[in-house]
Amino acid sequence: MSEQPPLSEAALLQRVALGEHSRQQFKRTFNSPDALAAELAAFANSGGGTLLIGVNDDGSLAGLNAADLRRLNQMLSNASSQHVRPPLHPHTENVQTHAGLVMVVTVPNGLAKPYLDQQGRIWVKQGADKRHVTAREELQRMFQRGGLVHADVVPVAGSTSADLDEPAFRRYLAQHYSAHHAASASAGLPLDALLQNLGLGDGLELNLTGLLLFGRNPLRWCPAFTIKAVAFPGTRLTDTRYLDSQDISGTLPQQYTEALAFIKRNLHRVQGSQGFNSPGILEVPEIALQELLVNALVHRDYFTSASIRILVFTDRIDIISPGHLPDSLSVDDIRHGKSNRRNPTLSEHAFRLLPYRGLGSGIPRALNEWPQIELIDEASGNQFTARVQRPQAQWAGAGESVEAPVTPQVTDPVTDPVTDPVLLLLQNLVNGPLAPSEIQQRLALKHRPTFRANYLRPALERLWIEPTLPDKPNSRLQQYRLTAQGKALLK
Repeated sequence: MSEQPPLSEAALLQRVALGEHSRQQFKRTFNSPDALAAELAAFANSGGGTLLIGVNDDGSLAGLNAADLRRLNQMLSNASSQHVRPPLHPHTENVQTHAGLVMVVTVPNGLAKPYLDQQGRIWVKQGADKRHVTAREELQRMFQRGGLVHADVVPVAGSTSADLDEPAFRRYLAQHYSAHHAASASAGLPLDALLQNLGLGDGLELNLTGLLLFGRNPLRWCPAFTIKAVAFPGTRLTDTRYLDSQDISGTLPQQYTEALAFIKRNLHRVQGSQGFNSPGILEVPEIALQELLVNALVHRDYFTSASIRILVFTDRIDIISPGHLPDSLSVDDIRHGKSNRRNPTLSEHAFRLLPYRGLGSGIPRALNEWPQIELIDEASGNQFTARVQRPQAQWAGAGESVEAPVTPQVTDPVTDPVTDPVLLLLQNLVNGPLAPSEIQQRLALKHRPTFRANYLRPALERLWIEPTLPDKPNSRLQQYRLTAQGKALLK
């Protein structure tokens, strides 16, 4: 690789004319190695940058003499090796100008973040200035990126092995581990010791992985680590109406199952190349949805107290995970299978409980099944979005001979008289009356207001179902059955 030519005064002046920004800082001089160390650490923690020493804040050249250079070179050597932890290795270049020498100090993006000054403070760039990091979550994320701490093994304060679903854990142990662990368990090895051996606790408390995979009530301890799912009737997030809504909690396997069911019931089934009497195929391949859901659950940032969001629109599905990609990864990297396990212990156990391979193959597999997936990494918002484009309606523009009631799966769910949620309810009543609680259970709905607003009430208003005890609407024996109109609708 050829060396870069020396920087000329003209090229330096062009840089100076751009002013100060997050990658460039002007300094007249430095009199303290601690002050210099703070600038170096801020650049190393924020992607790298350049210090121009011998330039005033207003961009005018002050210049340095030979004695200044000797003093600053010695200070830079001490600051980068003794006043910053871990040490840094900046590159320097001296440029002769009409006002004197200017020292150009280039600080590379740090590979061992976070970098601390001698007082243990962490500095990052904020615009042209720098700031001291004090927020707990930001500190945790920086240590996480440096591989110094992982959220998935942080002990959950106050939890104990009594908060574990022990039968589920024992089944997992028997199914997926060697006879050695099973023998240890049956030989009376304490549960806390067993959990510690598998990286699911510290001997006293469960860690996040243990609680999210085997906890009896993870919501009690981790109320933010859930999924919030909403299906909208249009394409705008600001819409005040919704077709379906569900807050999904529980262990990660439970969240995965319920989230996949939510997406599937809010998508269309299309005929494709199948016959007229076929049940239809999901408009987006299920395997693509599985891979994206597992990716969100396993690789999200658990240092960020926020829920995963699933937003189903008429033209797309957004799966939004807290935490942007680690510094070492780009969107192009993960498209080609490169991975960085943010939660290594969680992913180690997840591949036995979820359809997860752990080889960086999930995103490529999803793209192979459905190329219309956009991956959006938002560092400023600290989130990662997998945007799945839905196909256009299969029979759109096929001609006037195809009426909407014939293909309800491709009509607008707002204007379609038989919406997918109501149709699902009617289909569950084909074999006879059911109590509302039984209908809700069959539809895999946990949120009672959603069931009543989007399923039960529309069917009653259109006279497609009726109560078996119309004079006792609040009776505990109340059930609902299809009317003659409802039966005709399903024929």
